[in-house]
Amino acid sequence: MVPGWFTDAGDGADFRLLGTRCGACGAVFFPREDFFCRDPGCAGTEPAEVPLSARGTVWSYTDGRYRPPPPYVSDPAVPWQPRTLVAVELAAERMVVLGQAAPGVTAADLRVGAAVELVPGVLSEDAETVWTTWWWRPCGHDGNGGRP
Repeated sequence: MVPGWFTDAGDGADFRLLGTRCGACGAVFFPREDFFCRDPGCAGTEPAEVPLSARGTVWSYTDGRYRPPPPYVSDPAVPWQPRTLVAVELAAERMVVLGQAAPGVTAADLRVGAAVELVPGVLSEDAETVWTTWWWRPCGHDGNGGRP
């Protein structure tokens, strides 16, 4: 959805979120930061793009049972489908990234500490555009709402 936030989804192979690493202190950020280090104790001004871990563990999760307000884009003519929201601690970076669970994954399929993987998803599409996003899926999940 946001240019530069993840690699090209393509077939999903090696799909990764893209963050930045400060050249001065090594701190990693997502969403990316292209101009300066967000660490208040660092004066670094040359962050470099880095692919982030494609796996992590569930830090927290919840059901989103209401249609989000603007600026979230959704078609009011289409009935709202609840989505599971997941906070994931990335394996290498040890930072927490929020996102939606893949379709078919419910809160009952998750537990704190469970292993999840990043997968590409489609937020919305029309005749001209496909808006890509990222989803979290339990490792080994069958994609049909079953447990891993």
